[in-house]
Amino acid sequence: MKVLFFAQSREAAGCGQCLLKIEKPVTESEFWAALIEALPGLAAQAKSARLARQETYLEPGDVIQPTDEIAVIPPVSGG
Repeated sequence: MKVLFFAQSREAAGCGQCLLKIEKPVTESEFWAALIEALPGLAAQAKSARLARQETYLEPGDVIQPTDEIAVIPPVSGG
């Protein structure tokens, strides 16, 4: 699964994207557990960042498929 990182999540991950080996559908919490295991620097992001699949934010209860492209988007503020 391709995972993209933006803003603070890019800094925490140390890269702009990664390939995460997930072989079955997972919940958002299972996704975060696998991602943090691979990139521990993202642990602080798990509580505040949103996940998007194919450019659409995930909703509570959505299942993430191994073929999905996921973006980790930290909180943003406007002005």
